[in-house]
Amino acid sequence: DLEIEDVMKVGYQDIRCVESGGPEPGVGCAGRGVITSINFLEENGAYEDIDYVSYDVLGDVVCGGFAMPIRENKAQETYIV
Repeated sequence: DLEIEDVMKVGYQDIRCVESGGPEPGVGCAGRGVITSINFLEENGAYEDIDYVSYDVLGDVVCGGFAMPIRENKAQETYIV
């Protein structure tokens, strides 16, 4: 079983970092990885006692999974760089 400590690294000033990765190119939906990752983090208390959450996701794909944080009101602001 995967534990939150296996995927979350704590750094400078208690900044928490998680990288979910995704499938190999052409083998699946990377957006599904976003959904699965956020669900795992929620279920394991990763969002407790924090001030801000920042998602850095690809923007050049058509998969709807990348929009999941916005659709489910998990994102209050969106910045396109």
